[in-house]
Amino acid sequence: MKEFVISEAQTETAVLVGLITQTQDERKTNEYLDELAFLAETAGAEVVKRFTQKLPTAHSVTYVGKGKLEEIRQYIRNEEEEEREVGMVIFDDELSAKQIRNIEAELKVKILDRTSLILDIFAMRAQTANAKTQVELAQYKYMLPRLQRLWTHLERQGGGSGAGGGKGSVGLRGPGETQLEMDRRIILNRMSLLKERLAEIDKQKATQRKNRGRMIRVALVGYTNVGKSTMMNLLSKSEVFAENKLFATLDTTVRKVIIENLPFLLSDTVGFIRKLPTDLVDSFKSTLDEVREADLLVHVVDISHPGFEEQIEVVNKTLAEIGGSGKPVILVFNKIDAYTYVEKAPDDLTPRTKENLTLEELMKTWMAKMEDNCLFISARERINMDELKNVVYQRVKELHVQKYPYNDFLYQTYEEEVE
Repeated sequence: MKEFVISEAQTETAVLVGLITQTQDERKTNEYLDELAFLAETAGAEVVKRFTQKLPTAHSVTYVGKGKLEEIRQYIRNEEEEEREVGMVIFDDELSAKQIRNIEAELKVKILDRTSLILDIFAMRAQTANAKTQVELAQYKYMLPRLQRLWTHLERQGGGSGAGGGKGSVGLRGPGETQLEMDRRIILNRMSLLKERLAEIDKQKATQRKNRGRMIRVALVGYTNVGKSTMMNLLSKSEVFAENKLFATLDTTVRKVIIENLPFLLSDTVGFIRKLPTDLVDSFKSTLDEVREADLLVHVVDISHPGFEEQIEVVNKTLAEIGGSGKPVILVFNKIDAYTYVEKAPDDLTPRTKENLTLEELMKTWMAKMEDNCLFISARERINMDELKNVVYQRVKELHVQKYPYNDFLYQTYEEEVE
């Protein structure tokens, strides 16, 4: 039986395919494909071409129309003639087993969808036994309904049989059906084992959380690649792995942080992403428990990203799904050093858009909306980090006084004692 967690990064060329629909305009589709290209690059693939098509909804049989599929097939054939082989075609949405089977039959190359690509990256990034178990379970959940296409060369044999005669196939199960059932049983057994293992991990994690004493828990949350791990390193003075790649952090890292004379626990969690596979959210329950049980959330946003407002919505939606909404939140806009805007010409009379706002204007807008719970920093350049520490200190202090009123002595400074 193949072990799906092991995934080696190999440089392959990839073609991306996305749809422009009634709910997703061309600008948004291109932005999604930029993210898909970043995902492909993180997985070790090189994107050589993009295809988009305008459709009301995805085609139930081939995702795109027949004409567009033929155009992609012709491009792959032309590249092969020029000795530039296309290794895979990646689609920006989750494909059904039928869609994958039909597209593969037409294009004759490896077909991936957004979900399988994210799962592959998670498999590459998983370091601990906990993360590996969670990823493997998510992969099996994804594979189970798609098993059929792996055995199309051994499909059930036809022919007359039994009392029915004619084209009936009762009692004529071919080797493909047997192999399919065997694989399904093996996978279901494996999934049961992994779920048991994760239940044990959940118990251990719950015990660890109970044993952490009377300290306020703060969790860093946000879209993937917004700089959470860099912030974690600065606040906790530790060395958490940080890299300009998607999903650099999979395992939750918890550190004890002391600002002035106030200790609290700070956790760095896995980054969220749009269209995050449900199986992954389910599998990463023990990791996301840190978010659910946190007293304060620090929502980190990459302000230099053109779609940062939508990323905020994605994170808020995911938090609601996992039961982590309704907590006190500090919104931290990171990467202000990388922020750029388009200055309008004096004779341009068209209305100003978000792209035309200066950083100062954007800051005023968000600070008016979020009041004192909004900060603008650069973790990499260490801009406004003292202000961040001060705000986190004040919020943690307020929560500590509410939760542990008899621990008030923590806030007595040396000067206060002298007076």
